[in-house]
Amino acid sequence: MIQWYPGHMAKTVREINEQIKHIDIFVELIDARAPKSSQNPLLELSLQQKFKITVLMKRDLADEEITKKWLTYLKENDHIAIAMNVNEKRDMKAFIQLLHRTGEEILQKRVARGIKKSTLRMLIAGIPNVGKSTLINRLANKRIAKIGDRPGVTKQPQWIKVDKTFELLDTPGILWPKFEDEQIGMALAAIGSIKYELVPTQDVAAFVIQHLSSHYPEKLQARFGDLQLTDMWEVFQQIGKTRGALEKGAQVNMDKVAEIILHDFRTGRIGPSTLEFPPN
Repeated sequence: MIQWYPGHMAKTVREINEQIKHIDIFVELIDARAPKSSQNPLLELSLQQKFKITVLMKRDLADEEITKKWLTYLKENDHIAIAMNVNEKRDMKAFIQLLHRTGEEILQKRVARGIKKSTLRMLIAGIPNVGKSTLINRLANKRIAKIGDRPGVTKQPQWIKVDKTFELLDTPGILWPKFEDEQIGMALAAIGSIKYELVPTQDVAAFVIQHLSSHYPEKLQARFGDLQLTDMWEVFQQIGKTRGALEKGAQVNMDKVAEIILHDFRTGRIGPSTLEFPPN
């Protein structure tokens, strides 16, 4: 069991609960490489009555065919879902169009009830390091939210004006107090949503290697060559010698090897790949 719950996350959950009555649309960002593990059950409980859009972020790093299957699965289970790469203009355009269609539907229902049109309030939330701050900056066309390649950059909620229709609540990335399922912890560590010190880096790297050898052996071989996959120690030795992760005495530095594996996975250098597949 992995435990992780910084004070600002607990505070954020309380503040979201206080703001729920003011929120019209809930946008949950999950990672397309681990859609199951990156869905936050705390948010599901807090916002289950709200109009929800699920966004599979970092689609460029995930297996495109598996992402399509996840979208089909989510839509079959009554989710409004879209996959995107925030650095692609067409993806941003499609997301903004979806927001405005959704917003217009809500406003029309208000007008039908005799309520004057007004600004819609939107909550964008998700796990740490899912690309939330980058998305918010794209929506606002300016650098408002802090951006970083590590979890925990955004520290407190803030309201941001997007356009005439929307203002949104930016929140810190939120994880739940503990992961009973070790696989969830490993998946979140692999995509960089948990800080390094919480899970041994070598264990996470071994998890990634084992998954790639089962589901993406060609990509693994193309990046690291022919590996002796029956022995993880030997795998690390081979990669370390090939990539120059050596210390005094030409000994392989196993921690450096683990960092190389995770960096290559997280940046897509191994190739687009997904850690979790939809049911059936």
